[in-house]
Amino acid sequence: MEEIEMLLAEAKEMMDKSIVHTQQELSKIRAGKAMPSMLDGVMVNYYGNPTPVNQVASVNTPDARTLSIKPWEKAMIAEIEKAIINSDLGLNPQNDGEQVRINIPPLTEERRTTLVKQVKSEAEHGKVSIRNIRKDTNDSVRKLLKDGVSEDAVKSAEEKVQKLTDSHVAKIDELVSAKEKDIMTI
Repeated sequence: MEEIEMLLAEAKEMMDKSIVHTQQELSKIRAGKAMPSMLDGVMVNYYGNPTPVNQVASVNTPDARTLSIKPWEKAMIAEIEKAIINSDLGLNPQNDGEQVRINIPPLTEERRTTLVKQVKSEAEHGKVSIRNIRKDTNDSVRKLLKDGVSEDAVKSAEEKVQKLTDSHVAKIDELVSAKEKDIMTI
């Protein structure tokens, strides 16, 4: 019985990690609002080392459509601008000598639809990951039959794994609907 409890705890932990990962991936999909996290993947050449923008500058949002990046060293302005242009974000930075500003264009209806498809695709990856964890856990539980664990215990464990799976898939669906609402709101 102890082995089953360990397997269930391990499955829950892995499913929780899948949700966190899906959440992180969804947060990278921009919904037309300026967010400092949009630049999380942008690396700047800082004295020969690739460094995240938020470690060489402060990134703020003065309003819903503008990002303001103020480097701690003025020499970094050109590097930050270059890194943003070279990123695949499709952003157009403007340098005023003190800081870099980025205006986030409003999303077109076509772009919103594309982003929603991207969100659903990302969510499906999360759900597949959770289902794979369910399958692996159920396989491990069934192997315990050979070790003398009763069939009732195995059945009960499989039901618990299914409940875990259902609750985690529901959480992903909640994340998707919130993100979809965020994207479709003008």
